[in-house]
Amino acid sequence: MSLLRVDNLTMRFGGLTAVSGLNLTIESGQIVSVIGPNGAGKTTAFNAITGIYPPTEGTIAFEDRPQLRPFRAKTLLSALAIGLLVGVLSWIAAASVDDLWKAAIKRQLSDGVENFSYGTALRDGMAYLRGDLAIDKPRRSRTWQVVSCDGEVELLRGLTLEAATLARDRLQSGEYEFQDSQLRVIHPASGEVIFQAEDRDSLDRFRTKLVSTKQAGEDQARFAVRVGILGFLIGLSGTLVVWRRTRRSADYIALTGIARTFQNIRLFQNMTVLENILIGMDRKMSNNLLAMALRWPGLRRAEAECSKQAQELLRFVGLRADQMNLLARQLPYGDQRRLEIARALACQPKLLLLDEPAAGMNPSETVELMGLIRRIRDRGVTVLLIEHHMNLVMGISDRIAVLDHGVKIAEGTPEEVKRDPKVIAAYLGEEEVS
Repeated sequence: MSLLRVDNLTMRFGGLTAVSGLNLTIESGQIVSVIGPNGAGKTTAFNAITGIYPPTEGTIAFEDRPQLRPFRAKTLLSALAIGLLVGVLSWIAAASVDDLWKAAIKRQLSDGVENFSYGTALRDGMAYLRGDLAIDKPRRSRTWQVVSCDGEVELLRGLTLEAATLARDRLQSGEYEFQDSQLRVIHPASGEVIFQAEDRDSLDRFRTKLVSTKQAGEDQARFAVRVGILGFLIGLSGTLVVWRRTRRSADYIALTGIARTFQNIRLFQNMTVLENILIGMDRKMSNNLLAMALRWPGLRRAEAECSKQAQELLRFVGLRADQMNLLARQLPYGDQRRLEIARALACQPKLLLLDEPAAGMNPSETVELMGLIRRIRDRGVTVLLIEHHMNLVMGISDRIAVLDHGVKIAEGTPEEVKRDPKVIAAYLGEEEVS
């Protein structure tokens, strides 16, 4: 089984094709080098493999599996939760915030009858959002009113709290009957008078006001519900779209077992050497805020074990124990290269990508680097590297792939590549071969 398989990888940026139809297979336990002139597309291919760029065309499989974050029940639940949150917020936003505040909070604070209750506020707020009729007590008044959900339309006035509540409930539920001959509105079951008019015009005005007020409340509630449903669908679909676009993300690919270094060193320069290595071990650390705050024994044991492993990696790459508390920026250039490799190894990768690891190193440091790469391979880590230093490439590689202007022009063993006329013409030149 191949460890990494790149099939027909193409990377385009606008009208520029940086990599065209690249096919590459990496077997476990190999050291494979990618060489070519500057601008050949080597680092772009690395960026595609590690998820920094999404491929324009082609596929990349690691351990015979696409590098795609799987869809799990947790993903769906998260999308539903976000959709529900957006829906509820949209539902609330569809109403007037001022009127909602007045219905849920202000009325209760100003009625002077009972202490403030969050339960009552929630109930009144929901009633407003449903478009229900409400009761209200005007300031400096001892009596209550039945009003529209937003409090703008007065239906009944001069009532006790109990009478206003009962009238509101019966008008809202439709348990009323107009008796035009007697100019009143009654509760049909009990015969209780809800409203008594002085004349026919007053009764007609009340009828019109009641119908229009209830209709306006229902229209408002339906509109808010539709906005809420739309918000839910937007939140749900938007979350799934974002998830789909981040299925092949650099962090997920790192979790699958691929780590890398960069052509330009990317260390946390103001953190210590040891801290830089520990960053690569974040999966072994607890992210439980309570555990971190209380310094639970399990957390302390995990940190101690990670620190021990980090110090072992420090020695493995050739850094000294007395350097571990130095800031990364205080290290010589060659040691910064080693530190970046140590941080990548801290991720416990199955495949390590090294982007020009010998850049800036002197000859003796390059020889030490060759030994380090072999030791990494001996630890069971497959190595894929970009390098311009031909002595290093020819000395440690099992296979070499050559890119030129984004196209692979050759692949084979060091001896095969060294004798390939296309490679000689495009990159090595006669002097390098001889």
